Amino acid sequence: MRHNLAKEKLAAGKPVSVVAPGYSSAGLVELLGRMGFDAIFIDCEHGPVGWEDVEHMVRAAELVDVTPIVRVQSNDHSTITRALDRGAGGVQVPHINTRAQAEAAVRAAKFAPIGHRGYAGGRAALGVKGNFTVHANAETMVVAMLEEVEALKNLDEIVKVEHIDAFFIAPGDLAQSMGYPGQMDHPDVQAAVQDAVRRVRAAGRAPGVLTTGGATARRYIDLGALFIYVSLASLLQPGTRDFLAEFK
Repeated sequence: MRHNLAKEKLAAGKPVSVVAPGYSSAGLVELLGRMGFDAIFIDCEHGPVGWEDVEHMVRAAELVDVTPIVRVQSNDHSTITRALDRGAGGVQVPHINTRAQAEAAVRAAKFAPIGHRGYAGGRAALGVKGNFTVHANAETMVVAMLEEVEALKNLDEIVKVEHIDAFFIAPGDLAQSMGYPGQMDHPDVQAAVQDAVRRVRAAGRAPGVLTTGGATARRYIDLGALFIYVSLASLLQPGTRDFLAEFK
């Protein structure tokens, strides 16, 4: 496990670029890391990535000094542990709706005295000089996903939980929770996202958001967001569309 540059940037109040390849490809991770992204989003909740893929993708991320963040399937202690034992630099935990759930995620991701992560070493401990548990607690990121109306109602309590590096406001599931399924760009949904970003930042914490490119990234950065997510597909679409237009 290496020094977590993305975690360091967030702690300094600097925006962090996070890209989701969308595929279980170590080669894509290496390519995107060399392009200059701060973190790679490895999706084990919705994507095709299995545990062996996680290990290969984490190894590729380490090769190019980009932080690998695994979105785990659920806020389950053993699942979080398994992702971190594979060497992930952080976990993104879905459907955090209460302070108690946020605290549970931290307990699973951190060793004592902060939490109660099970100690098994794994490849994450390879090459670490000194006490691995101390090193892991200092370097491991925890990102809480706020995806439902309940989470926004409890936001002021959730952001009080220590050792969470970013609070990601997810517009897709939030839209569904608000009664607008499939309409994450609905004005009411976007207003709720923006309000949550302001509230997280006002509490002195790091808000996270989904963007579709440079323009939306800049808008959210200006609003105070720091954990800036984009999918590779969103970045590819404009260039691909422009190129193929020349053949019509």
